[in-house]
Amino acid sequence: MNKNYSAHSSSACVAFALCLFFAFSLPVYSQAAYFPPAGDAWERRTPQQSKIDAGKLKEAIDFAVASESKAPRNLELAHYQTFGREPFGEAVGAFKERGDPTGIILRGGYIVAEWGDPNRVDMTFSVTKSFLSTVVGLAFDRKLIKSLQEPVRNYSAPVSIYSSTEKYDEAEKFGKSRLLEMFETEHNRKITWEHLLRQTSDWEGTLWGKPEWADRPDRDANNWLNRKRNEPGTVYEYNDVRVNVLALAALNVWRRPLPQVLKEYVMDEIGASNSWRWTGYENSWVVLDGLIAQSVSGGGHWGGGMFISARDMARFGLLTSQNGKWGKRQILSEEFIRQAKTPTAAQPTYGFMNWFLNTDRKYLPSAPASAFVHVGNGTNIIYVDPSNNLVIVVRWIENGKIDEFIQKINAALSD
Repeated sequence: MNKNYSAHSSSACVAFALCLFFAFSLPVYSQAAYFPPAGDAWERRTPQQSKIDAGKLKEAIDFAVASESKAPRNLELAHYQTFGREPFGEAVGAFKERGDPTGIILRGGYIVAEWGDPNRVDMTFSVTKSFLSTVVGLAFDRKLIKSLQEPVRNYSAPVSIYSSTEKYDEAEKFGKSRLLEMFETEHNRKITWEHLLRQTSDWEGTLWGKPEWADRPDRDANNWLNRKRNEPGTVYEYNDVRVNVLALAALNVWRRPLPQVLKEYVMDEIGASNSWRWTGYENSWVVLDGLIAQSVSGGGHWGGGMFISARDMARFGLLTSQNGKWGKRQILSEEFIRQAKTPTAAQPTYGFMNWFLNTDRKYLPSAPASAFVHVGNGTNIIYVDPSNNLVIVVRWIENGKIDEFIQKINAALSD
């Protein structure tokens, strides 16, 4: 053997071994995600261990706190200053006064930073939609829904709305059905699960006292009752009445309250606290299999929706960042996640509700194209950046400041 080659080879091996030693000795964040156990025993990493500049990280957090939403903390008052001014905009669900600006930053699943009160339960508005689409995904995974491209009508049954004052012998209602059938018009028969999930259904009708046209109504009142119907799948429209239609349709499929489904198959599995609550409206009660059950809402547009802590939101964000997997357990199928992250043709920055996608970096120019966000009014966000192993919850930040906050976070990353 060539002595020079042998000496060179030996020194190279020593150098390689030293590199391995130092590589595994340095405090770096784990590429494989850490999944926290239930409770508060959530492991932490310093910014240095997580390869984040501590000074720049503090600057980003200070910016988030300084960019607090200007809307009233009394969220019922905030409602009547905004959505409550729409036709039929009266509150029908609960509100809760919100807390201070709050957030949590995970890298590789470990807590790197928290601010505000991350255990405080607050309204989360349209982030609720991501939990709603999740229970639809659970039904899809269990073959309760065979295909998301099937008409919802195939899975629907007449709904008996509960009312303690209901009488069936009123002459004024003689010959008129007391049952709610949501998919019996010529237009609504065409609507699939995917159309509802992507907010492209253009469902027509009234649910829980809210006409679909009254949600963010056309500025021209002449169009309210005579609007053009769009072919399902062709036009995107963010509409909470139609979201609530999906919630009731999912309740019909599961035949049990959706919060129970979410708790058993998701929240308990990911170690969420017992403090979250998912509510509906004062009038969204139905009779189901001989029991009175509430159909929950998909947000806080008229009150109600998901009331949850930032810690539990972060757990959910970690689940979605891992394509529905928690540890070795697949909670939500990769196939459902794949469809949820596929851009909607009519709105490429939207997947399934409420997955806002960064297609062509149009939604958040400062974030990677692979990032996505679960977003609710307030503003409440769960920001997921798989390429940088980040999950970030930010609550009560001005909507127009989110991209600048992400820009500051990215500037703090050293790897």
